[in-house]
Amino acid sequence: MPNIVLTRIDNRLIHGQVATQWSGVVGANLLLVANDEVAGNKMRQGLMDMAAPGYAQTRYWTIQKTIETIHKASDRQMIFIICETPEDVLKLVEGGVPIKKVNIGNMHMAEGKRQVATSVAVDDKDVAAFKKLRDLGVELEIRRVPQNASEDIEKLFK
Repeated sequence: MPNIVLTRIDNRLIHGQVATQWSGVVGANLLLVANDEVAGNKMRQGLMDMAAPGYAQTRYWTIQKTIETIHKASDRQMIFIICETPEDVLKLVEGGVPIKKVNIGNMHMAEGKRQVATSVAVDDKDVAAFKKLRDLGVELEIRRVPQNASEDIEKLFK
């Protein structure tokens, strides 16, 4: 079974908070961005590689490749999965990726979304995905950075 040390939803994918704070706290040595668009965008990958910590490898895989490949991971790989949306995490879980907990970091405000937490804005599609994840037994946590306390998860469902 793959050693997934953290799964995070963050619109920005790999950036300063992920690289300097979360990766170190969870002991990640592999940052896996599961995102269909980024998997084919070498420019975005290059920018994220510059932000990634030097001690960690990076992978940029489609959702499907992640589902098909993650079970081949070595025991020594401490995998930090980063997704852009709750829908992508739900696809991974439904595809058999053994995600037990999801850290909800940054989901930016956009048209049709409502702010529900410090750095989390959702629409009805996001809420439906979070409900389904919870129904599948996945623990949800809203926390921007490791040193902050978790915010009330029920904010997502109001």
